[in-house]
Amino acid sequence: MMERTIGTKELIKRFSHYFRPYRQTLVLDLLCAALTTICEIVLPLLIRQITNTALLDVTLLSARMILGSAFLYFILRIVDAVANYYMANIGHVMGARIETDMRRDAYAHLQQLSNTYFNNTKVGQIMGRITNDLFDVTEFAHHCPEEFFIAGLKILISFLILAGINLPLTMSVFLFVPVMTFVCMKINRYVKATFARQRNQIGELNARIEDSLLGQKVVKAFANEEMENARFEEGNQEFLEIKKISYRIMGYFSTSTRIFDGLMYITVLIMGGFFLMDGYILPGDMVAYVLYVTTLLATIRRIIEFTEQFQRGMTGIERFLQIMDADIEIFDEPGAVALENPSGEICFQNVSFEYPDDHNQVFHNLNLRIQAGEKVAIVGPSGGGKTTLCNLIPRFYDVTRGDIFLDGRNIRSFTLQSLRRNIGVVQQDVYLFSGTVYENIAYGRPGASREEVIEAAKRAGADSFIKGLKDGYDTYVGERGVKLSGGQKQRISIARVFLKNPPVIILDEATSALDNESEYAVAKSLEELAKGRTTLTIAHRLSSIRNSDRILVLTEEGIVEEGKHDALMAQNGLYHHLYEMANTWK
Repeated sequence: MMERTIGTKELIKRFSHYFRPYRQTLVLDLLCAALTTICEIVLPLLIRQITNTALLDVTLLSARMILGSAFLYFILRIVDAVANYYMANIGHVMGARIETDMRRDAYAHLQQLSNTYFNNTKVGQIMGRITNDLFDVTEFAHHCPEEFFIAGLKILISFLILAGINLPLTMSVFLFVPVMTFVCMKINRYVKATFARQRNQIGELNARIEDSLLGQKVVKAFANEEMENARFEEGNQEFLEIKKISYRIMGYFSTSTRIFDGLMYITVLIMGGFFLMDGYILPGDMVAYVLYVTTLLATIRRIIEFTEQFQRGMTGIERFLQIMDADIEIFDEPGAVALENPSGEICFQNVSFEYPDDHNQVFHNLNLRIQAGEKVAIVGPSGGGKTTLCNLIPRFYDVTRGDIFLDGRNIRSFTLQSLRRNIGVVQQDVYLFSGTVYENIAYGRPGASREEVIEAAKRAGADSFIKGLKDGYDTYVGERGVKLSGGQKQRISIARVFLKNPPVIILDEATSALDNESEYAVAKSLEELAKGRTTLTIAHRLSSIRNSDRILVLTEEGIVEEGKHDALMAQNGLYHHLYEMANTWK
């Protein structure tokens, strides 16, 4: 998916609101930063006073003056230590809290995005954005205001003090600052672009790793380990090349700043030497001048070193905002109400639909009415829109034109959560979460008692095999349920829907991937599940839907045939052809 590039000003503006809950912490952090800066600024003044006093008249230099200056500096160092502790501890915690808030917002936003977004975005890229990218935001959130505040304070105070010592020399030295800033800003543009490429490539590597590891059985089955290694190494080397470019740019950055460092010191050496020779400044002033220039250069150098971290943080914020800017295409309409105890009557009225990303039209003016409690089977050739039709009912996608009604009311008038709570879906590709059997069934209705979970498993015909597992209901199912057979996983998914107890059921080829024995056991569970509910069954194995109240034959032309099994067979049409072909291939 194409994503717009966000400018630095907009990034900072949109990111700044995450500081609002922590304003007090931020203010105290900046106050501590000011205290550490004062400590650093005061030392050259103390040395200047002692040096000038000694050069004017060494007898004026007393133990009281020396010890008093040392005591003052000692107190300042204690203040500096306390302030630095606050910055290192509480300041970093503030950054971590902001990172946590951003990750929470990103995750919540992802939960609201439609299937279209996930169909076009690699999971590895998403994972990188809400984990690695936001790690850098912690340091950015803490150090960015702190570093720039300290730098601004040091530059301002240094300028005022140095201007009071010798204005022409100060102006000559500070003329390099805007030139250095201009050069740094120019190079920064390339740094930001390179870091964005780095992050994108890391996302691609994550996606490649995830794809390969999740499909490791296929990789091994085709003996393609070497090919996978080669594909990974290609991406890995590309990432290395991007890092080489970034380090080259950072090298230019570092070298340019060192050149400016040298020019500023040469200016102080030449002009300061002549001013000292002509008596325009005192030796103590010259020492203080060199110390302040050193402080100034150290500050500029620190900001420049912070630039890499700054750009990493900005890149992380940009990639975070690109998630947050992804449109929520399916949402609660204004005035939407909760759906309560529906009977399950479904009506499609002049429904047209095309996928938002590729505009591939699936339906045109489709009309269909399903009575409450009716068992309807949908068959037809692949690509005819069977699954798409069922996905429109719980609003996994929204219709392009037309309306879908549930119990006589447009499904858009119901809140998404209540609509989907009243619809149960059993799919061919069962997804079990990493956890126990019990946790996966309980996912159907969070808060259900253990007795209710076990009762749902019994109704799904799953209780007996679950008890035979090593730890019963507390057996760990593995990643995506890899420790269970296809039939076992399917019956757990059915138990999950039993626990949910919805009035509308969608069975999307729920038995097509199972062996005969497992299919028979699952079919019995599905038959029990369908009792008293409006049921839509998508099936390729037509023998499993012979007893449906009505069978719809759906093609790219729409619903071309409908009726009971015997009536459709008598028509000798497409259904008859599909049924005979299925029996031929048994």
